[in-house]
Amino acid sequence: MKESKRQPKAVVVGGSIAGISCAHALVAAGWDVVVLEKTRSPPTSSAAGAGLGLDPLSHKIIDSWIKQPHLLQHSTLPLTIDQNQASDGGKKTSRVLARDENFNYRAAYWADLHNLLYKALPEDVVLWGHMFLSFSVSDDKTWVKVKSEVLQRGEIIDIVADLLIAADGCLSSIRQAFFPDHKLRYSGYCAWRGVFDFSDNEKSQTILGLKMAYPDLGRCLYFDIGSGTHFVLYELLNKRINWICYVNQPEPELKGNSVTMKVSSEMIEKMHESAEKNWLPELVKLVRETKQPFVNVIYDSEPLEQIVWENVVLVGDAAHPTTPHGLRSTNMSILDAAVLGKCLQKQGLENISVALQEYQSIRLPVTSKQVLFSRRLGRIKQGLVVPHDQPFDPFTASEEDCKVLLQRNMPFFF
Repeated sequence: MKESKRQPKAVVVGGSIAGISCAHALVAAGWDVVVLEKTRSPPTSSAAGAGLGLDPLSHKIIDSWIKQPHLLQHSTLPLTIDQNQASDGGKKTSRVLARDENFNYRAAYWADLHNLLYKALPEDVVLWGHMFLSFSVSDDKTWVKVKSEVLQRGEIIDIVADLLIAADGCLSSIRQAFFPDHKLRYSGYCAWRGVFDFSDNEKSQTILGLKMAYPDLGRCLYFDIGSGTHFVLYELLNKRINWICYVNQPEPELKGNSVTMKVSSEMIEKMHESAEKNWLPELVKLVRETKQPFVNVIYDSEPLEQIVWENVVLVGDAAHPTTPHGLRSTNMSILDAAVLGKCLQKQGLENISVALQEYQSIRLPVTSKQVLFSRRLGRIKQGLVVPHDQPFDPFTASEEDCKVLLQRNMPFFF
């Protein structure tokens, strides 16, 4: 009787969308997967996650994982228009700079998408409340041992696997083990963010005024560009408005392992005062009435030259920290997972190294170009110096100059 092949095993560090996506891709490839996540339970809502845009390829990949395509369709809203406009808060005027009516994305709330992906996994895949501590690779490079702490009991456990997948975000401790001197690059600006829930008052003056000023809300990704700042606006499912306001400033001092800052009431009031100067009255009211706004400090990274080592691989923001202007972070994470799963399935357990090299050769050229393009786009919209060009002025830019603002200029745009 022929002996059956051993099922390969992977440990994924990080239970955000990148890690959950890797779990789906590897389960589909026939792997045994364990995801270690330090938070103690699945997120039910997350202001810090806020909104995101899914491209058509990510939509297709997720549909293949969850096996019920209607679920993703019903938990997102279409973004069929990408519109950039110049806004002058003082004069209370705006004009369209560039508009793409063939923008085929979907708007999702971070927690909704995470919940959808998580619930479609087998129950025992994600270990909540398990904090990653360290890893070691065997001398013959055939296995990796991952050490983690079970937070509820204070117990230290070891998991031995064939592969370690680092999905531990832009501040990845696993990446640091290979690149101890690698530093994130501060963009020069931070992002105030908020989600405004109007489900209990759809006819409020704030919402009526906003929809009059932004008539395509519900299907449009709006970028309002001011002098040295820009504002992002789009609607999410269940009567919610996602907004982001970018502010040029010196790099803040962060505490802990997060790029999200705690904000004080004094900081919020100063942000409101700044909004009064830069934005249309409809946006100012939206910002003032949003509960618990927060600040993300915006970083990216110079593209890495390597994202795989024997049986360790980086995915998502651990592999390519990026600024948010190209709507790529979540989409890159999903595609990373899908490509990694296909490479491992094709090569089999005996050729993990070959599979990882193939993954790297496919993904690294794409993500590197997208990270650099997103960086340039953010600097253009913030009115910052751009190499080989003058700072962008939304009030004097020509129609030709404004074409650079559109999302579809992104390399490998889907």
